[in-house]
Amino acid sequence: MSPVTVSARPAARHGLPEALAVVLTGLAVMVLVAAAGLWAAGAAALPDGAFPRVLAATVVTAVGGSVRLTGNAGALARTEAGITVLPLSVALAGALVIGAGFLRPLRHRTVATAGELARWAARIVVPWLLALTGLAFAARQTFAVDVGSGTLSDLTQLFEAEPRIGFAADMPSSVLFALLWLAGVLVIALLVAGRVPLPGRLPHRRARVRPLARAMMELLLAAVVVGLVVALVTAGTRGHARTTVALILLGLPNLVWPALTVGLGATWHGRVDGPFGLPVPHVLDLALRTPDVSELNLSTLTGYDGRMWWLPVAAGALLLAAAVRAALRSPAGTPPWSAAVRLGVALALTVLMICPLCRISAHYGLSLLGIGDLGGGLSGELLLRPVLWQAVGLGALWGLIAGFLGALLARPLRRRHRAPGRSADGHDERGHGALHP
Repeated sequence: MSPVTVSARPAARHGLPEALAVVLTGLAVMVLVAAAGLWAAGAAALPDGAFPRVLAATVVTAVGGSVRLTGNAGALARTEAGITVLPLSVALAGALVIGAGFLRPLRHRTVATAGELARWAARIVVPWLLALTGLAFAARQTFAVDVGSGTLSDLTQLFEAEPRIGFAADMPSSVLFALLWLAGVLVIALLVAGRVPLPGRLPHRRARVRPLARAMMELLLAAVVVGLVVALVTAGTRGHARTTVALILLGLPNLVWPALTVGLGATWHGRVDGPFGLPVPHVLDLALRTPDVSELNLSTLTGYDGRMWWLPVAAGALLLAAAVRAALRSPAGTPPWSAAVRLGVALALTVLMICPLCRISAHYGLSLLGIGDLGGGLSGELLLRPVLWQAVGLGALWGLIAGFLGALLARPLRRRHRAPGRSADGHDERGHGALHP
């Protein structure tokens, strides 16, 4: 037989124009997703033409940027506010587009040197930092606080000290975290990609990590897809379509990924106080609007809605599918105990990433002459935080079990799909490497 020949395919260029196209495409997708989500949430009705600046702040926070909330009313009153939240739907859309754009010119190359990869990444970093600097500069706005009628309103008019609250992006920290966000996206893209060449001994190391990294990525994306289907079905049967669209386009992973950890048995603490309008499922809004900080776990959620018992079933099914995929991509001789340990570590690290990403903290208040909180609709608090090490430990335990079962289930599937002429370790006996799924 004649030797197999591979037709030469021209490698895509990866100069500065291509890097600029990657960055602009990724930012355009993020801006469109954020704009549609904010419109559905009612942000288009903000006063003083603030929508573009709120949009800029949303994109900045999506890549880890910091937005400071400020307020004052002269000597009469003082406003306090703070917010920590990442709109993960926007971040996920941008990460997928930028990651794909980064990998595209590298897929059909046979060799890539460390210098070539570094130069290509640097070409993307430069326009990215310039664009984020511009967005951070634009992300600032001030609003007047409506104090209603009565004594407080009379006092503000008398002292000409109308309370105002605003936001402004913290430029240095926003640019720094945007750079770290981009670096994380590019590194993860290289880890999960199978056809991108790496220099030196990196291909061998990636071969050991890639099955687990790709399985965890697929687990998180599958959870988002399941959440999307549930949200659309709920919108179609119960209404509230606009609220559901806002949830999908701004924060679907913010709910789905914590729900995945709750399905594993984890506990989150949360509370909503004040006039916060949350585009979340009704059961979650009920569970959070309590006098004190409430616990969110399977026990408490099923007390509000018995269908929450489907969470561990869905989490187990998705995790087992990810475990089987990881086992099929791993070397055929990997023992089940080794697959279990590796998946346990991978899932623990994934949960450790989910918890800080999905943490939410927001508060605002108004005090008169420095005394107390006026309340009466002028203050509020939103809180959602995990019991971190409990969640990580449960993730490790579930990963051990799913990794062991996935390795056992992968054995008959591997034998069924093994082509004639391949050895037991998954390599072609004629010298050509087998392709794992």
